Amino acid sequence: MIHINKSTAISEDELTYDFSRSSGPGGQNVNKVNTRVTLYFDVKNSPSLTGFKKKAITSKLRTRINKEGVLRVISQKHRTQAANKKNATERFVELLKDALTFKPPRRKTKPTKGSIKRRLESKKQRSQTKQLRKPVI
Repeated sequence: MIHINKSTAISEDELTYDFSRSSGPGGQNVNKVNTRVTLYFDVKNSPSLTGFKKKAITSKLRTRINKEGVLRVISQKHRTQAANKKNATERFVELLKDALTFKPPRRKTKPTKGSIKRRLESKKQRSQTKQLRKPVI
């Protein structure tokens, strides 16, 4: 089980790995060994996620999810397949953690009197600097 947060854990059976040739580091091995790892996770059909969590993940990670609802994470940073697989899984966990954290909406506030005063003072100073640049007639 891969633990995302307190209430969410995903079975490792739901993750699919695909290996291919990497364009990253590898020296002479780069053209012979499949070190690039692509992790696939079917968000749409996952039994581990509730409908609410699926919607949150789909909306926040929409650029990484295709039309079939499959999330894709690629890693080709390291020279070995095992290291890339570990890196892809860690990035997957981080992506889901970020997608499942909910921030409260921002409250609108008025600017303070001091901040208004400072803003107007800087505008006056800038205006005065520009006035001094003009030629005297």
